[in-house]
Amino acid sequence: MAGTTTDAPASQTLSRGIRILEILSDAGEPLAIDEVARRLEVHRSVAYRLVRTLEHHGLTSRTDAGRIELGARLAALAAGVARDLQSEALPELTAVANDVGLTCFLVVLDRDECVTLTSIEPRHAGASVAQRPGSRHPLGIGAPGRAVLSLLPRAQWPDTITPQIEQQLRKAEAVGYMVSNDEVIPHLHAVAVPLPLRGHAPAAIAVVSLGDQRRAAGLAARLQQAADAIRTSIGG
Repeated sequence: MAGTTTDAPASQTLSRGIRILEILSDAGEPLAIDEVARRLEVHRSVAYRLVRTLEHHGLTSRTDAGRIELGARLAALAAGVARDLQSEALPELTAVANDVGLTCFLVVLDRDECVTLTSIEPRHAGASVAQRPGSRHPLGIGAPGRAVLSLLPRAQWPDTITPQIEQQLRKAEAVGYMVSNDEVIPHLHAVAVPLPLRGHAPAAIAVVSLGDQRRAAGLAARLQQAADAIRTSIGG
């Protein structure tokens, strides 16, 4: 049976509104109201009323063609999430991105997933991989996912952590950094280090590229320098 009294949302309307924001974020492009309704599994009129409310608060907007997209107000809200962490991490992420010529990003734990909090692309790279803030993937999957998982006690691991993931984690812990290839997005390679901070959710910083693993140790060393600097700045 799907859902129980204890795990059902207290407000179905609020839950649906939040789900629309997630749908638009996952889509990565503006959607027609009919498509929003289909993915939300509600009648078009219900989706329309929800979208109008979100538009009123600036959380969604319309393109010239009338399609629905995320609104600019979300950027202001996102900037307030872990504001001190983002503020202290931003200069370090920027320095790493420009030093190594790769996109550098910060992820934090959100229940059983890792969410990208902020991301910086290198200033002078001819081509770089975009890592969109707000993007998420399961805990334990990919280098950042395992880096965050390494900061959790075994008793707090979600049921989705398989023996294979645990074995990968233990091998990575032995060298002090995590590497992944083709795990979250095909053809992408990531290197990550854990970022333990008092008073904050488990986090990690990582770089992502289309390259191979030959530079992993050097990239990890540079990431660790940044992680140490962030911890010192925050007092973690």
